[in-house]
Amino acid sequence: MKAFAVLAVGAALVAAPAFAQATDPVAQVEAEQERTARVAKQIWDYAELGYLETRSSGLLVDELQKEGFAIRPGVAGIPTAFVAEWGTEGPVIGLLAEFDALPGITQSTSPIRDPLADKHAGHACGHNLFGAGSLTAAIAIKNWLEATGTPGRVRLYGTPAEEGGSGKVYMARAGLFDDADFVIDWHPSDDNSAASRMSLANRSGKFRFHGVSAHAAGAPERGRSALDGVEAMNMMVNMMREHTTMDTRIHYVITEGGKAPNVVPDFAEVFYYVRHSDADEVRALWTRLEAAAKGAAMGTGTQVDWEIIHGNNPTLPLESLQLMMTEKLRALDPIEYTPQELEWAATIRESLGEDAPELSTAQMVEDYAVITGYGSTDVGDVSRAVPTVSVRTATWVPGTAAHSWQAVAASGTSYGAKGTQHAAKAMVLAAVELYTNPQLRETAKAEFIAARGEDYVYESLLGDRKPPLDYRQ
Repeated sequence: MKAFAVLAVGAALVAAPAFAQATDPVAQVEAEQERTARVAKQIWDYAELGYLETRSSGLLVDELQKEGFAIRPGVAGIPTAFVAEWGTEGPVIGLLAEFDALPGITQSTSPIRDPLADKHAGHACGHNLFGAGSLTAAIAIKNWLEATGTPGRVRLYGTPAEEGGSGKVYMARAGLFDDADFVIDWHPSDDNSAASRMSLANRSGKFRFHGVSAHAAGAPERGRSALDGVEAMNMMVNMMREHTTMDTRIHYVITEGGKAPNVVPDFAEVFYYVRHSDADEVRALWTRLEAAAKGAAMGTGTQVDWEIIHGNNPTLPLESLQLMMTEKLRALDPIEYTPQELEWAATIRESLGEDAPELSTAQMVEDYAVITGYGSTDVGDVSRAVPTVSVRTATWVPGTAAHSWQAVAASGTSYGAKGTQHAAKAMVLAAVELYTNPQLRETAKAEFIAARGEDYVYESLLGDRKPPLDYRQ
């Protein structure tokens, strides 16, 4: 009898730590550290462009299926978009997972400029980390729900083509967020912050001019240059900038301008972005852009048509949720780096200029603030469909700009993976708070309704167009 009692007590002592670990959400994330780093590096190696992320999307789906998530592939008419869900009852909390790379920028993991000749794209915005971190958070949340018996459903949205493709807008338009209670979003950065960050609305489009080819020297009178049409449009739009409001941002690249100077080009294309803090102002600016295109075509004897490629509404931050997320960030131990990681980061810092922030052995949390950023994201449309909370964590060396070679390098290293783990921990803690705090859920939903307006009707900046699955081809 005594021996049986000793064995029973011993079994209880073994079971207690195991149970404590299973019910600790941060421990759940730490247990996934190897998977986080492996998946992040694999997607970094793939470096697939928007709507072409077949392997990256497939990798995330494979990992989720191993953990018992039910998968809905190819949602919203997008082959690489998916919804993965675990659980059958309770609040539905979604997480966003991006995984597209940027064209035209490559870099190895070296802290010195080292473009890769065999690659045409790179993760200069850290979306490989974004996808891996959200994967880890979703699995950790599922494990915590299962271990604690807490009612709740966790859902991971695989969201392609954030970079100029507006993948989430098509998913929002298809109603995929309508039955979610909350969404948690994160993004790689050079610091740790849960600021209330409002982005700019934007719309992009390709303006295509069609002319008449001819020998540029032997028969110039027979030609009508499509490139002249593009250049005339650009000149008018640049003059238009003088008569726009301070929040306006307009930028373009000529994607096709002809092949040889002695041939009058019969086709030319310019790709425009228009941004503003107010979606209605973006619509008004776009009308002026179209007028400039028509005038340029008339003046150069060419024809013009255009295609809207993407469009995002501004984000709608909710202070109740962002303050909660700030608390969760502050509850975490700071990110700490090895001497080797700090040596690598010091070399990166040398490339950032003399005014780059100083390095430290640990990244701290920025003070809460309300910020208007000048970038744009399709998370804006998600945040207008469902209450959304966002966080940024330090995956890059302080002072690193997004869309830079330094961001590509960091996103492929352990330095970036540590910041990704930090994001997953913050997201899991936020999810636990939302599952277990009905007062917070009620407060946030009331704030959301007030911020949108009682009579709010969702309207995308894309109209009814289908996803541009070939926009990066």
